[in-house]
Amino acid sequence: MSAERQDLVRIDATGTAHPVGKAASRWLRARGGAFRLLPSPEHVVFMRFVGEDGRRDEEDGPVVRLAGEITKPGALCDIISLVGHAGWDGELVVVDGSVGRSLFFDAGTVIGARSAVESDRIGEVLYRYGALSREQIDATLAATSPEQRFGEVAVRLGFLERARLYQLLGRQAEEIAHQVLLAGDGVFYFLERFDEEQIASRQNLAVSSLLMEAVRRMDEGRYFRERIPSIQHVPERIAGRALPAKDLRQTWEAIDGHRSIAEIARVVGQGEFEATRQIFQLIQAGMVAVHAPRPTGPKAIVALFNEAVRTILADVDEGGHGDEVRWQLSAFSSGAGIYDVLFRGAAPAEDGTVNPEPVIENAVVLAGPEQSEMMLAQWLYEYASFAMFVAEPLLRLGPDGTTVARISQLPPVDPSGISTIEREPLSRRVGPLIGQLAPK
Repeated sequence: MSAERQDLVRIDATGTAHPVGKAASRWLRARGGAFRLLPSPEHVVFMRFVGEDGRRDEEDGPVVRLAGEITKPGALCDIISLVGHAGWDGELVVVDGSVGRSLFFDAGTVIGARSAVESDRIGEVLYRYGALSREQIDATLAATSPEQRFGEVAVRLGFLERARLYQLLGRQAEEIAHQVLLAGDGVFYFLERFDEEQIASRQNLAVSSLLMEAVRRMDEGRYFRERIPSIQHVPERIAGRALPAKDLRQTWEAIDGHRSIAEIARVVGQGEFEATRQIFQLIQAGMVAVHAPRPTGPKAIVALFNEAVRTILADVDEGGHGDEVRWQLSAFSSGAGIYDVLFRGAAPAEDGTVNPEPVIENAVVLAGPEQSEMMLAQWLYEYASFAMFVAEPLLRLGPDGTTVARISQLPPVDPSGISTIEREPLSRRVGPLIGQLAPK
């Protein structure tokens, strides 16, 4: 079933609601109880929990002061500006599918943030800023209990100072806020109150500063993407150039021709967006060139493949042709005679990605230890290339099958926070990734 139908609910002539998609069924089951149907436009159904007494009580949940659909990046800037200027207290909840993020306001100032997204969790933030290694994260997780937060355990184990933890908790809140402001799809709700225990640490983030930074990221991202397609790309110094300005020296010294931009950000302890900005300045000054990531080992090969197919399917889903591409890929897999075994235990998810560990193990079984890495790259290259072959003609068609000149108005937002106003052609974004898998 397509992503568009997973959350579909049908109301019949008797007024009975029937979940059509699995996601809709799951969400409705989780909301058992008595709800009040609120007046709304004919194309909207709005209900809120009231309990068996039929009245809205404080224990039934906070009042929804604002709600609406998100249709483009930056759409929430006006909402957050309103909350800030009005000096409201409450929680702004932003939901895209099953993924949710929240900003907490006190007198119009953002005092905290919360996210259900794996990459937003404090452990991942500490890793991206170079404060913890993967081994330290694993050790911290093993020692964490419901009574102690992750950061507190990391401090107790001596992995970082408390002052550094507090600083990066602020960075975590800022990064979540930026992702909220750059959200291009989903819905939002502003709730009049929130539970103080949901805030890991109180911050003091001015709405005006967050809005200015969001605009800067959207604006600068247009130029960054032309030269730096992703944070996995690798910068390399150009020989014979003079040293850069002092504010770029630390990033310059971290460039060794092997580290990706994400790895350089960890080395210098910066955010990935800031590291990207500085490397872009070095490129503009003619001091640095950037090349596509080179796969080093089977996990890197699968990571490149996953990024490529995720991008392809996201584009065709947006154009209304996702089901056709997935059907073609399924037929290709069955006909080739190799992918049923290669993807066993790691069947492609809805976004096209596969679980690396089973795929790598299956490649060893199919090709043997010595040839498995080379053959894995070749098999994934052929699969991703076929996906591109099927997708590109469909992207020139509208959902009704008519030819359109299509430029997306919903630019992608990746973990670096970089967003483009006009999306580059699919071939330019995916080609360099697939090219790294091509047989040499």
